[in-house]
Amino acid sequence: MYVVIFRATIKQLDEQYAQMAARMRELALTQFGCLEFMALSEGQQEIALSYWPDEQSIKQWREHPEHKIAQQLGQQHWYQEYSVQVAQVERSYSSHGANL
Repeated sequence: MYVVIFRATIKQLDEQYAQMAARMRELALTQFGCLEFMALSEGQQEIALSYWPDEQSIKQWREHPEHKIAQQLGQQHWYQEYSVQVAQVERSYSSHGANL
């Protein structure tokens, strides 16, 4: 399993952002095999974590035309800066015993 860590400094968020974020979450979870997707913000900082079964799913997601548009809009309007990290999850456990 892999995790994609998206971190950004927010420039300006608007209604178009909220709609695009909801659409990107829906696409990732329903069409690209994303296992879990969560995003949090504090002040001007945003972090999103998405979990994926394999690198191929991440690559297909990254290249999807709607996601490309979202990336462009993010760079132009919503974020001052951002970074993306992709990491392989070596171990996963929780207090209730469920693993990703």
